Amino acid sequence: MAFKNEYLAGVYEDVCKRNPNEPEFLQAVKEVLETLEPVVEKRPDIVAAGVIDRLVEPERAIIFRVSWVDDSGKVRVNRGYRYQFNSAIGPYKGGIRLHPSVNPSIIKFLGFEQIFKNSLTGLPIGGGKGGSDFDPKGKSDGEVMRFCQSFMTELAKHIGADTDVPAGDIGTGAREIGYMYGQYKRLRNEFTGVLTGKGLTYGGSLARKEATGYGLCYFTEEMLKNNGTSFAGKTVVVSGSGNVAIYATEKATQLGGKVIAMSDSSGYVVDNDGIKLDVVKQIKEVERLRISEYANRVPGAQFFPGCSGIWTVKCDIALPCATQNEINEESAKALIANGCQVVAEGANMPSTPEAIAAFQAAGLLFGPAKAANAGGVATSALEMSQNSMRYSWTFEEVDAKLKQIMIGIYNNAYKASAEYATPGDLVAGANIAGFLKVADAMLAHGVI
Repeated sequence: MAFKNEYLAGVYEDVCKRNPNEPEFLQAVKEVLETLEPVVEKRPDIVAAGVIDRLVEPERAIIFRVSWVDDSGKVRVNRGYRYQFNSAIGPYKGGIRLHPSVNPSIIKFLGFEQIFKNSLTGLPIGGGKGGSDFDPKGKSDGEVMRFCQSFMTELAKHIGADTDVPAGDIGTGAREIGYMYGQYKRLRNEFTGVLTGKGLTYGGSLARKEATGYGLCYFTEEMLKNNGTSFAGKTVVVSGSGNVAIYATEKATQLGGKVIAMSDSSGYVVDNDGIKLDVVKQIKEVERLRISEYANRVPGAQFFPGCSGIWTVKCDIALPCATQNEINEESAKALIANGCQVVAEGANMPSTPEAIAAFQAAGLLFGPAKAANAGGVATSALEMSQNSMRYSWTFEEVDAKLKQIMIGIYNNAYKASAEYATPGDLVAGANIAGFLKVADAMLAHGVI
């Protein structure tokens, strides 16, 4: 799609010149800017103040060396990142990703997306993201601890409970957050809510582990409800088998759906009787084995190598919960041909632009990531609130707040789509609703 608006075309051209060879970031920026054209036409004050010119440039970019010593005594070196993108409505908030694929493009795309996702929650949190090309897989606890301590030694200079509050992400679970928090506390001599996803014994929130997957299903259920249906009796395919996928599977099942397939980077399993989640949790959370092990333990289940094939499995609802760009145009057309009615994104940007265009052209209900998977960061913000109050809510209280936030996100995105774009175009609606709140805050602050 070419830009119809000259101002937005110029902004995107400048972004491309300033950020060459960063495809994920450019993809995220282009997708957002395309949907903002009706807003720009109605709001000349936004153009005059250069709001979008500023929005696409991070407020601060921190890149640093992370040196640590492995169990054999060898010095290892990784690269750490923190992109503090926008703090117009609150402290920077976004995860820390530890994975060999991490590079500036991926961290910047995630940080940029986080601005709108966080705004959509209605909570006072800005957008940021961080990470490293360190791979925790295959490392001992001691090696992970030494890496995390070195990483936090530098990061601690740039974060704080009222400045930047990182969280977990791919490769950064409870173990890693614990080591990072311990090092921050040692360096700063203060016990604050500077990280979220913490253990329950030191300031963590109940329901945080379940939040992204549960929130995805609450959003999807509201989307279905608005179209006269529900999860009940629907077959569901969930890609991935990590935290988001596991708890999306759990909640989809509770809501009456039947999840028949899950995956990891090695391939996918199909169980037409319904995925046995206790087996998946044992394999992935306890034993940390490949998803293929499920087929060895559950009679009738089948394993297929190659992850993209999961989108050829016939289903009513598809929940991509693995990684970015996992559904391309070919996979989207396979889902459509097999009668899929709903796609809601649990991962960050899991569908390519071509795939999204195919879903929309076919009339599928489509829930974009920045709206559908905002449950994790919403509950992280609820953890921040509990830390500030020195108080803890029950699981039921947090879950109820999460559900209302996700319903609110859907309704706000739908309302914005009806006002500025096509009613029900939640891609445009989510971008616009998230953008307007940030833009108005930036206008109020002046040019900074």
